[in-house]
Amino acid sequence: MSTSARLNFNKEKPAGAFGLSRRRFFATAAATAAAMGAFTPAPGPARAAIVRTDISRLPPYGDSTLRPGIRSRTVDNRNGLMVHMLEAGFEDPGRPCVLLLHGFPELAYSWRKVMLPLASAGYHVVAPDQRGYGRTTGWDDAYDADPDSFSLLNMVRDAMGLVFALGYGSVSAIVGHDAGSPVASWCALVRPDIFRSVALMSSPFAGPPKLGVSDAPAGPSIDNQLAALDPPRKYYRRYYATRQANDDMMHAPQGLHDFLRAYYHYKSADWKQNKPFRLKSASAEELAKIPTYYVMEKDKNMPETVAAQMPSAAEIAACKWLTEDELYVYVAEYGRTGFQGALQGYRVRRAGDSKTLAELQTYSGRTIDVPSCFIAGKSDWGVYQNPGFVESMRETACTQMLSFNLLEGAGHWVQQEQPEQVNKLLTAFLKSQPQLGRKP
Repeated sequence: MSTSARLNFNKEKPAGAFGLSRRRFFATAAATAAAMGAFTPAPGPARAAIVRTDISRLPPYGDSTLRPGIRSRTVDNRNGLMVHMLEAGFEDPGRPCVLLLHGFPELAYSWRKVMLPLASAGYHVVAPDQRGYGRTTGWDDAYDADPDSFSLLNMVRDAMGLVFALGYGSVSAIVGHDAGSPVASWCALVRPDIFRSVALMSSPFAGPPKLGVSDAPAGPSIDNQLAALDPPRKYYRRYYATRQANDDMMHAPQGLHDFLRAYYHYKSADWKQNKPFRLKSASAEELAKIPTYYVMEKDKNMPETVAAQMPSAAEIAACKWLTEDELYVYVAEYGRTGFQGALQGYRVRRAGDSKTLAELQTYSGRTIDVPSCFIAGKSDWGVYQNPGFVESMRETACTQMLSFNLLEGAGHWVQQEQPEQVNKLLTAFLKSQPQLGRKP
């Protein structure tokens, strides 16, 4: 895909609607085009390219929206990646480390409002662009590439490698939001000696799958049941695993900017119809009560799904948790990389993938025994989209769950929508633990 195609900006906006932000966006696009000249294809006719963009030739990460005290750099994680990361509190080498893992469609940038407060509390705070995202390089962006490198256990190795590359033997806590939550969960379950506590956001962890049992609510049977509803529906994870999902989003008729603006709005507390509740079961009829960003209409793709919920100009102006300047960071980064790397995780973890399921069933019966907590927005359907997961997490999967928090005024993007509340909760959680995770 060409750079010009990826940077699909809605040109119908008035020339002065975004002021300096829009000019910065096109400056970023020009610099991106130059940097893409360093894109190195991998050999072999069946593969696309290993992403090796020379990020040193790109504009500064976050442009002018990152506060002083947060720096951007790359680190070899010893697991095949040059990891781009943001960090704060790096001045003092004796600090314990906290690792922050973002979700979809997010970036390390999504933690910008959390990092400095945690650093002020005495921590070295590290937020990487995960495999498949942002300016981290070394991953294959072909749909037909082997997705095994995006498996949960390899993502655990990504996190371990980064910790070791930074000179630590362990971290005080690993924090995961959305798709970063299962990665953080598995880190704490598989290597509690390295990840000494865990904070999960938005996506509850029900524990490893049991032998002989699928842990996914959207397998082939439920797909057929959803399709039989009136109107027919489909599960978003199944859609994200399809070949067309990346092109749908990159070539959204409304443009990449408006697609992302509507997507973030629809899943936030700003969309007032987000009033989640516990579902009675994982039946198609119950799942159909979830908004269409999770249980989609069968004949619509994601850009079509969110287009109807595009916020008004007044709503955009009132959105302080994601300003236009901040949104452009996501637009520029995804405009450069596309979404396929981020979507590979949905492919490898899709229901019915017997190889992935068998790998995770190796840990059947294991629990997370390090201190844990859960944080999400009261308006976040991510908490309840998998019926029974919250109960399993609190009762069996996490044996030392110290707190379960649902925050007013937040939807799915909890650390961006209500950063002050999140900062207080994370700081209290960290301070309740021994000061582990220091460099030896």
